[in-house]
Amino acid sequence: MTRKTQGIETQLIHAGEPVPRIDGSLVTPIFQSSTYEYTGAEDYHDLRYIRLNNTPNHVGLHAKLAALENTEAALVTASGMAAITTTLLTVLSAGDHLLAQRCLYGGTHDFLTHDLERMGMAFSFIPGDRPDTWPERLRPQTRAVYVEAMSNPMLEIPDLEAVVAFAREHKLVSIIDATFATPINIRPCELGFDLCVHSCTKYLNGHSDIVAGAVAGRTELVEPIRRTLNHLGGTLDPHACFLLNRGLKTLAVRVRQHNESALAIARFLASHPAVARVHYPGLENHPQHATAARLFDGFGGMLSFELTGGADAADRVLDRLRLPMSGPSLGGVESLITRPATTSHAGLDPEQRRELGITDGLIRFSVGLETTRDLIDDLEQALTA
Repeated sequence: MTRKTQGIETQLIHAGEPVPRIDGSLVTPIFQSSTYEYTGAEDYHDLRYIRLNNTPNHVGLHAKLAALENTEAALVTASGMAAITTTLLTVLSAGDHLLAQRCLYGGTHDFLTHDLERMGMAFSFIPGDRPDTWPERLRPQTRAVYVEAMSNPMLEIPDLEAVVAFAREHKLVSIIDATFATPINIRPCELGFDLCVHSCTKYLNGHSDIVAGAVAGRTELVEPIRRTLNHLGGTLDPHACFLLNRGLKTLAVRVRQHNESALAIARFLASHPAVARVHYPGLENHPQHATAARLFDGFGGMLSFELTGGADAADRVLDRLRLPMSGPSLGGVESLITRPATTSHAGLDPEQRRELGITDGLIRFSVGLETTRDLIDDLEQALTA
């Protein structure tokens, strides 16, 4: 897929904005109306109504997100999980089978393992970087393959080009969660992915003040997802739409700072004697570094690391840090740090976490926009103490 002529920074600011501007306002107002006048729509899904995701705030966001992902259509949802679950429940039906990357965000993993089979659908986990193993897990009922651009929390990079080729060969819908990467670092639909989902709660909004999600892709695939969402009711409210639109306008400058700072911090941690291992695709010793360097425009603001002293040492470091706050989310202007075993992946039992490499002492670090030197100094005093 070819890139659009305008740069992504221009699209972040101008795509989806009303033309002409409403009463000359540079900022699109919040349309805090649940109901709109009937104008002759014959299809229920074309009625103007807030739950049907078609207020002016929704419509503008849909156009902006589609432009950023360089694809035909996009849709915002009430959360990242609303985007993920609604997409999967649209693509899959009872009796269908899904291939999913082995290491996933805990909420997605829980949905697959606790809910999907109850609804009559099956799944199999696959190692994202071992395409030679995928055919043996394929079934006649397989309909889709699901991966993350950068896995949460191990920062593994699947063989994305192989996923696209495999999906096309076997007529599967290819779905990718690109939350960690953002459209600044990679636009998966340009690689050939059918659908791309995001938790907009994180980088796309970037200010830790809303919960939102999005799905982007070809119109023929997004439109059925929109209709499912209309029935399930996972609608993003207009005020959250307004905040997400505002946050998106600074996405490029924010993500580039996240990229730069995280790489410097990963290199610092990798050289510290108290650190046993660092997981960050920007490091040359990362197993998929070459793939990430080829496909991504930046390595992201997320990293994870393990200390030589295990979980006890991790808790002591978290207690001593002054700048990063302990919290379960990511992607905001402030640095957040947490142990996935107690937050994002607490829903997995200890054995499941061990199989995925998520030790009790693993620390996940969402690098914010503080001065990089200040963050490194803070990490150094906590590790040294």
